[in-house]
Amino acid sequence: MKHHATKHLVFASIPGLRQIDLESMPNTRRLFASGKSSRIEHSFPAVTWPSQATMLTGSSPQEHGVVANGFFWRDKAKVEMWTAWNEVIEQPQIWDTLKQNDISSAAWFPMLSKGCGADYVCMPAPIHQPDGSEDLWCYTKPQEFYGQLLETLGHFPLKHFWGPLANIKSSDWIVKSATLAAAEFKPNFFYIYLPHLDYAAQKYGPDSEQAIQALTDLDNTVGEMVSGFETALGSTTAGARVDWMFASEYVITPVDHVTYPNRELRSLGLLEFLPEENGELLDVSSSRAWALVDHQFSHVFVKDSDPATIEKVVNHFQSVHGIERVLTGSARGRLDHDRSGDVVLASTSNSWQAYYWWEVDDRAPALARTVDIHRKLGYDPVELHFDMSTMSVPLDATLIKGSHGYGWQNQSEAGDTDHRGVLLTTGGVGDIGDSDSVSDASMYGRVLEYFGVERNT
Repeated sequence: MKHHATKHLVFASIPGLRQIDLESMPNTRRLFASGKSSRIEHSFPAVTWPSQATMLTGSSPQEHGVVANGFFWRDKAKVEMWTAWNEVIEQPQIWDTLKQNDISSAAWFPMLSKGCGADYVCMPAPIHQPDGSEDLWCYTKPQEFYGQLLETLGHFPLKHFWGPLANIKSSDWIVKSATLAAAEFKPNFFYIYLPHLDYAAQKYGPDSEQAIQALTDLDNTVGEMVSGFETALGSTTAGARVDWMFASEYVITPVDHVTYPNRELRSLGLLEFLPEENGELLDVSSSRAWALVDHQFSHVFVKDSDPATIEKVVNHFQSVHGIERVLTGSARGRLDHDRSGDVVLASTSNSWQAYYWWEVDDRAPALARTVDIHRKLGYDPVELHFDMSTMSVPLDATLIKGSHGYGWQNQSEAGDTDHRGVLLTTGGVGDIGDSDSVSDASMYGRVLEYFGVERNT
């Protein structure tokens, strides 16, 4: 694999980053002081997996097939949350196109990177034991590289990546390991996911004291990353150049309301349950309709796509408080894909959707009170509020103060650019364009343009 002269582009994908946040991030401001910034228009659905796939392919979920942070495989009647491999992305990704042009790349922690075409990869891959426990591990390419990281840095701190102990330690490890990879492999393109701003903004609200502290934490890590990468890449070869792109994956907005799509479907008599000793489990294979929730939207899957049931669901949710759009068929637009629900529910900007289906907490299944991102039927941010005194997750969804997903249209008042997502580039990346805003899908083409690569190669 030959290197593309001495050009290196580092692309950091940062959930929750807003224009106004830069006021609290001096290292980040310094990095882009002579560069350019533009507002990013985040497309629906603005959640991790679809957002990353959209940036990495330059296409919409309708084309790349990543319709949520999980999938319901209808043919198997199986829900898969957070474990899919790269093969589920149905469009070429940045590293695929770069490889065709002998340009090397690294993928550090994008959520669907296991098995991707990047030359160098690192992604959490804990080993799940039969008793429900997990052994720490990471998927890396080359495979033996995690052994080197383990010897130098110790295991990736998975418990700090999500849940009640989520903190800057996970992003710090990501940056340190990425810096080591940059020094050893010197890829031309380096994608790195920095998750830290996700946690406090959802738990306490995007303008909370804790969220502001998270900006300081991340900015310190950014300072270390820039210094490390400049040493690893910029000073190794005479004339080497390191350029940077920072892009918001989405913006987190304040919420003061929550809806429960599965409880609504239960009220219509559409849910079926499996018995559990002290609760009830939703039976996705027998239910006439059920919802896979994901932040501010959900996919409602209707058994056999029955038209009468679809109509019943649509008519009901059109009057449910907190639901702004009820989409079906071609009206699903960017989510008009076979993997999507027969009905898509999009929240109002101040509301989010919880997966709960039980009517009283005594009937909640045991998994509801645990940090269990794989078995729950959707995303559960309440896990951030895990109660150490009871060693359980509370069942009060109103604890959540920030959410995302409905896209840029509802992320701020008209004309308010401070609270929008932002794209930051250093001078070598080139002109952002002739408008004040860019789409998330344009990131793909921008990277290719930097390396002088045609999109359709």
